[in-house]
Amino acid sequence: MESRNWVLKHASILLVFFLSLSSSTSETLTPSHLDFVVTNTTVLHSNFTALSEFRLINRRILSDCSASNPFLKVNVISNSSLSDDEFVTVTVTGVSNPSDADWVAMISPSNSDVKSCVLNEVFYLQTGDTAKLPLLCHYPVKAQYMKNDPSYLGCKNKECKKYENGKCVISTCSGSIQFHVINIRSDIEFVFFSDGFLKPCLVGRSTPVSFANPKQPLYGHLSSTYSTGTSMRLTWVSGDKEPQQIQYANGKAVTSTVSTFSQADMCSSALPSPAKDFGWHDPGYIHSALMTGLKPSSAFSYKYGSDSVGWSKQIQFSTPPAGGSDELRFIAFGDMGKTPLDASKEHYIQPGALSVIKAIAADVNSNKVNSVFHIGDISYATGFLAEWDFFLNLINPVASRLSYMTAIGNHERDYVDSGSVYVTPDSGGECGVPYETYFPMPTSAKDKPWYSIEQGSVHFTVISTEHDWSKNSEQYAWMQKDMASVNRQKTPWLIFLGHRQMYTSHHGLLASENKFNEAVEALLIQNKVDLALFGHVHNYERTCSVFQHKCKAMPTKDKNGLDTYDGRNYSAPVQVVIGMGGFTLDNFSNNVESWSLKRIVEFGYLRAHATRKNLSVEFVVSSTKEVKDSFQITK
Repeated sequence: MESRNWVLKHASILLVFFLSLSSSTSETLTPSHLDFVVTNTTVLHSNFTALSEFRLINRRILSDCSASNPFLKVNVISNSSLSDDEFVTVTVTGVSNPSDADWVAMISPSNSDVKSCVLNEVFYLQTGDTAKLPLLCHYPVKAQYMKNDPSYLGCKNKECKKYENGKCVISTCSGSIQFHVINIRSDIEFVFFSDGFLKPCLVGRSTPVSFANPKQPLYGHLSSTYSTGTSMRLTWVSGDKEPQQIQYANGKAVTSTVSTFSQADMCSSALPSPAKDFGWHDPGYIHSALMTGLKPSSAFSYKYGSDSVGWSKQIQFSTPPAGGSDELRFIAFGDMGKTPLDASKEHYIQPGALSVIKAIAADVNSNKVNSVFHIGDISYATGFLAEWDFFLNLINPVASRLSYMTAIGNHERDYVDSGSVYVTPDSGGECGVPYETYFPMPTSAKDKPWYSIEQGSVHFTVISTEHDWSKNSEQYAWMQKDMASVNRQKTPWLIFLGHRQMYTSHHGLLASENKFNEAVEALLIQNKVDLALFGHVHNYERTCSVFQHKCKAMPTKDKNGLDTYDGRNYSAPVQVVIGMGGFTLDNFSNNVESWSLKRIVEFGYLRAHATRKNLSVEFVVSSTKEVKDSFQITK
């Protein structure tokens, strides 16, 4: 979920989709939804994309201002070619009249069409904007205002371009800004525009800059496949389609399987989606291999790649404890995305993501974590495919070191006529394809992203709230079977994870989300789920032991004043919303429900320690590492 005007936003977008919705979809427009529709499409689209005017640039006709700046040049100051991760300086010279509305776009690949695509106007209607469309035929990766250089507006770097009778009669100005660039395999070009994001005018372009090694193996991240702790899957990205290797554990090696996806794999309606059209970027090749013969709760090292295209550095990692062992320390959160490391605007900006991943990395470096669970809204690429690379780069310090498990969310899966429970266009046409390719979880089949895994004393049941969970569905039957089969002598704790929440004090959700409670909540209490973790709402909220919106039991204070739930006299699960992993935070309603015990609007993550008799949980504020909430469940 991404804005406080959630109902308004989605109702309006559903209106755009109305004619393309089939009778099989489960979310339809109602008169109450239509009451919220807004006719000001610029405001509407701004709500949809949330944080930056940059996201409106595809909605404007492009003008040509090159004649007004005849001396303009755009230069990229870097090595002869780009490294895998660096800051490059873009210097614009020959500017006739510096303005605070001047900006530079980073385009990849460099042969992308940055001319006006007025004839494709109808393609963009699904975004909810019916204004003149678009600006560019291909969406920029990121953009930045020239005024980020303090000397630019005051023309402190003046250069004379023409003298008459010994006097300068034409002078120009210049400025320099830095862009964080990572290896996305295709060359990059920087394009200078005047007149801001809303009325831009193309002035000039740099020459293309290429990466030194577009085939370099990058962004390796680990996941668990079995509950034994004796194997770990590594997945990474490369521009090389030939199989590569992982060399690990002092002499072992395994060869990768290679996959990819194309524009043809992306979902679309009668109107092309961003993933199908202006947001597409070639993902290269995704490699994956399973390291076996490991020991649980042990440290090893690995590197991945090949002699022909290069190797990663040597990386230390640890395996999780085997299912049925005594102890587990894990971290969980939802709705992370990515934060730019420069001053750029991007399609989606999740302002808290950087602080959260840095705080988690500190815990990982202190050997306080065995595994991570990221429960939906993973990268927020939403059809702008280059952003997956930036997300994988961001989480690499954590995900390359231990098991990084995921659940699918609305921004990975949902799209009209795609089989999603919800027909909102939240995935931008990705429909789960990039997610499942980048994050292969131990699921039974393609597009069935539910699974379970055991680590230490915990059985984790991970579901998809975006796929059918009704009582006659395949997923419901799987949930029922999985949770009923848990051996509570082996793994005394049963934790249920999914993206969309059952309980929240945040207002403005679609009515169909209550149907999820009606269908699934009884399964939790029947199988004595101890703890249910959800994202989707961008804050932290903890309940009592709750069932059907009523407290079945309240925690008591132990001798240290810690909220303690008595698991020996089980009554209902404790539910916690943990969607505060990076996206703009959601405030709570002023009406506090009786089942809501703790509400925090800050970025952070959940940190848990499970022994056989005690499950201790903390909410950690990422910016300060302060523990703002803590509770325990006892057996």
